[in-house]
Amino acid sequence: MADYKMTGLVAGAFATALAALSITPASAQEFTDAQKKIQAEHTALVKSGKVEPCFGTALKGHNDCYAGAGTTCAGTSAADYQGNAFRLVPKGTCTSISTPNGPGSLTPKV
Repeated sequence: MADYKMTGLVAGAFATALAALSITPASAQEFTDAQKKIQAEHTALVKSGKVEPCFGTALKGHNDCYAGAGTTCAGTSAADYQGNAFRLVPKGTCTSISTPNGPGSLTPKV
């Protein structure tokens, strides 16, 4: 293939890639109004003292909120028992929950 044709193909691919990046949100941590509402509801539940966030116990896509860097909110965990994703459980039960990766944790697992 002639060099000028290859240059055109590379430039076209590069332009396509840049266009895709330009429509991506500036930050994966930008929350929608619905996500903000869920986050506020979860915060109120935790403050009530009836539930606590239990890290490392949620199944893929079934976390209650905050699954760490690269995710936003509820339902965004990428793997079963992801250490930085939590689900809300009754207060005092988290560390007794057994998973293939060990017990639930009150703090994010690394």
